[in-house]
Amino acid sequence: MKKINLYGFADEISNNFDEQISGLINCGLNGLEIRNVDGESISDISLSKAREVKKKLDSAGLVAWSVASPIGKVEITDDNAKLHIEKLEHTLEICKIIGSHNIRLFSYYIPAGISYNDCSGKIIESLTNMNEIAVKYDVVLCLENEKGLFGDIPERTKIILDAIPEIKCVFDPANYVQCNVDIKKSWQILSDRVEYLHIKDANITGTIVPAGEGDAQIEYIIKKYIQNGGSNISIEPHLVEFDGLSSLERDGERSIILNDRFSDPAQAFIYDCHCVKQIISKATEVYYL
Repeated sequence: MKKINLYGFADEISNNFDEQISGLINCGLNGLEIRNVDGESISDISLSKAREVKKKLDSAGLVAWSVASPIGKVEITDDNAKLHIEKLEHTLEICKIIGSHNIRLFSYYIPAGISYNDCSGKIIESLTNMNEIAVKYDVVLCLENEKGLFGDIPERTKIILDAIPEIKCVFDPANYVQCNVDIKKSWQILSDRVEYLHIKDANITGTIVPAGEGDAQIEYIIKKYIQNGGSNISIEPHLVEFDGLSSLERDGERSIILNDRFSDPAQAFIYDCHCVKQIISKATEVYYL
């Protein structure tokens, strides 16, 4: 039997970090992909706050598998590239304190009126500079696919990964649904570079739904990932409005979610964890924790 480690975006349970920890324990997860702590982005917390986070995680027997930073989720300009180098350096110090060896990051928005091809060199240069710094900290940069960014389709994600072999891929199938990209083809293009999965599901209208109810081929992706030797999965439900959701999306863009289906974010999170575990059990012979 294969051991699968399950993590969650616990800020979808609550803004309060203590409540996040309680929710993770109740759901039987190994830890979290840490994105927001007490209402503050993980990349912005102080180092003293990071030490407090580490103490609480250790006491609860949980780990911070990955730091879900906002790095690279801005337009690619010289000023933004410089700013996000500084943000990365601070985030790496946080990683060192909390014991995380992965940072989730993004591949930049393209400014209006500029083509993807014209931006590719600047994007690769910025991510190369970031990677050179991360290597010194023994931290892996993990690039997430997301709509509107340079790497929103697998072919452009692969351009970055081929240019910077140390960078790995976070595969989020729901994001590909929202980009009208074929999920199985995307997996074939990127499978050998996938470090871990984000499990979020969506249907062809773009509506976020519980894992297994949409068109993101969740069971197929999980099965292929595990067959490929993968063992780390982050659950990111996005099923209801939660504190901080609006800050994750570009101005003028909002995900379509099911606010009327669940009574609160914690209930939605618990339900989605159950769905993911059911899919994993169906996909292959595994155990958790």
